[in-house]
Formats: sequence, C-alpha cells, structure tokens
Amino acid sequence: MPPNILVLALDSLRADHLGCYGESRPLTPAIDRLAGQGTLWTQCFAPAIPTHPSFTTFYTGQHPLTHQIVCHGGQAQLDPLTPTLPELLLQAGYTTAAIDNLGWAKYPWFNRGYEHYLDPSRRHSMPLMVSAEDLNRRAVQFLRAAGPEPFFLLVHYWDVHTPYLPPEPYRRRFYQGADQADPANTSLAPLWQHPLGKTWQDTWFKWVGGVTDSAFVDALYAGALNCLDDQLAALLGELEQLGLAERTLVVLMADHGESLTEHGIYYDHHGLYDCCLHVPLILRWPGRVAAGAEREDLAQHLDLAPTLLRAAGIEVPAGMEGRDLLSSHEAPAQLLSAENTWQSKWSLRTPGHKLILSRRPDHYGNPPRELYDLQIDPGETRNLAEEQPQLCAELEQDLEGQLRQRLEKLGRSQDPLLEQDITLGKRWG
Repeated sequence: MPPNILVLALDSLRADHLGCYGESRPLTPAIDRLAGQGTLWTQCFAPAIPTHPSFTTFYTGQHPLTHQIVCHGGQAQLDPLTPTLPELLLQAGYTTAAIDNLGWAKYPWFNRGYEHYLDPSRRHSMPLMVSAEDLNRRAVQFLRAAGPEPFFLLVHYWDVHTPYLPPEPYRRRFYQGADQADPANTSLAPLWQHPLGKTWQDTWFKWVGGVTDSAFVDALYAGALNCLDDQLAALLGELEQLGLAERTLVVLMADHGESLTEHGIYYDHHGLYDCCLHVPLILRWPGRVAAGAEREDLAQHLDLAPTLLRAAGIEVPAGMEGRDLLSSHEAPAQLLSAENTWQSKWSLRTPGHKLILSRRPDHYGNPPRELYDLQIDPGETRNLAEEQPQLCAELEQDLEGQLRQRLEKLGRSQDPLLEQDITLGKRWG
C-alpha cells in the first residue's frame, strides 16, 4: 500500500538554527528527534527564493528557468498544463489536503490538485500572523477524519517568518541582553534605511515594547522556532496516537532561510547567500528510509516531487527535472539559484565556490559580481571577485553558458530575470 505523505513546510527556516544542523541552543528537540528517526540531507539548497518561486519548484519538480516563476508576487503564471505534485497524487487515488494560504485567486497553481484547501489565516487581519497552533487544529481534524485511502497533507507554517511574535513565554527565553530598547544601542540602524524598517518600527517592534537591540530580534526568531518545534511535537504525537506514523512518509522542509543581519539584510529572505539558500530537509519513513542517517549529496526543492511520486508508486512525468532522492545518490555538482524579488541575481554554486551575478544594481550598493570561497569562508564575508579575476571570469562564463544552454533547450532566448521586472524591490525608491 502506498504511504501517507505529511509535508511540514516551515517558511523562512534557516538550516543552521536546528540542533541536527549544528545549533548549540536547545531550540528544536522535536525536529532533532525526527532527524534521528529518519534521514537528513546536509546540503539542501533552494534553486529559487523567496516563497512563490520556491514552492512552485517544489510542486512542479522543475527549475525556475523552466517554470518561469522567478518573482514573489509577480505577473507570470504557471503553465496550466504543467502537472503538479498534488494533482498527480489526487489522480492516483490520494486524498489531498493543504493547510496553507498561498492559493489566492492570482496564484491558482498553489491550490491545484487539493481536494481540501484550508486557510486559517483568513481569520487574521495579517495572514502572516497565523500560528502553528491554528494550523495544527485543522491538521488534527483532517488526520482524525482520514479514511482508508492514502492521504497527502501539506501544512505550511509561518511562525519564523517576520514578524517573529511567539507567545510571551518564548519571547525572552533566548535573549541574553539587559535592555532590548536601550536608546544607545544602534545595532538596528541599517534597518531604518530599508522600506520595511519604518513598517516594523511602527508595528512589530511596538508590539513587543520597542526594540533597538538586534540581538533581541534574533532571540525572537529563536523563540518563534522553539514554539514551532513544540507544536510540531504535538502534531507528530497525534500522528503516533492515531496509529498512522508507521505508514506515513514525513517530510520536513523549508522554502528558504532567513538573513538575521548577515550582509546587511535585516530579518528577510533576499540575497543569494547561504543563510537564505541553505534549508533543512528531513525524510522519515519507518522501515523504508534509514534512521539516523545523513546524506551529503546535493539536494534541491525540485527533487522533492519526483521523490514523493516514486515513493507513492506513481510514474514521474518527463517534464520533472529533479531526481528521486531515495534511489539516487548521483547529485549534480553545481547549482543555479535565482532571485528576482528584492534583488535581481543569479548564483552558481560549485563544490568549492559561489559566484553571485547581478542582473540589475541592488539597493545595498553591492558589486555586480561576488565570489566566495565556501570552504574557508562559509559565511561569505570576503568577496574575492577582484582578487581572483580569472576564476571569477571562468565561473561567470560557466553560469552564462548553463543559462544559455537551458534556455535553448526550452526554446527560449530571454533570461526570465531580465524579462520579468523585480517586484518587492520597486518599493525601494
């Protein structure tokens, strides 16, 4: 019998804040326990950020060059003939359900194939404020009503997306400072230059009693993650109590990470740096996926749809470009990633380096080419583009060549980042 599939999609979760990825603080005992019961991919990276491009890649098994959704809130539409993971599962006899809020009328492909699409965020004036507890309430109702046929359930959590507002017991749990609103603290000064700075100053920061200390905002992110982990423990516990755990493939993923002041980017998910591209990926399937294992081969969001279809015994459409992670260790050596929302850039990741190439000037004043040695500088703090011009030129030629070859194969000539204008970045005048 094909497995049930439960996808826990944790929006804006960077991998390095999980204990199973090296975090020393006790933020995520439930997620760490899940990793111990399944297999963890140490090198999973997003080929597209932020949410809309990333989820489109997850659903279609296609690179953003192929599906063409490269902006968050853009005008491009997914080709209605492109099959999506929920549609294929529904056609194969699965009961499909999402507890999510992406499937608005403007973006219909985010709810295609779902027999049940539940959006508890509609109860909130700010949809981002929907809590894991709200989502779990609907998820538990679905699980308790599950029939004999296999189900596919996606739960899209927003707790570690800005604004980070965990319940009161979690807000100061990981804050080591003395005064979150010390007027002498200027650590948030760069944020006020960003369009979101004024918004957060007048809303989010007021709601928590005023903030000048960036360390307090970091602690809010940690507290929100700790609260989310407790809710995941509750949902996974319910799965166990209902006798469903043994025949359910659980996937824990994130669409992208989060920059917590790195590279001058405050509490958002733009910039093709690893704080935003490196995401957690854990699969648990008792008896079928190795427990306590770690995989170091490169994984991407476009691998997930083929992996889940194969697990369900469903043929993978020819148009899906990812690989089945459970049967193949032959990962690509390089990864192209895109952003066209706040910034317009491509990156090329190799085993040793990353090149970030701008298509338009960014509002931070970054140079058009950034080259990082990922082995000796994993934090991407030293741009080597001018120090190593030959390597930079070689990687740029490789990046442009890959783009050209892929576009030619698709019968296209125009780079979608140039064809489509940035969206949220237009607010930055």
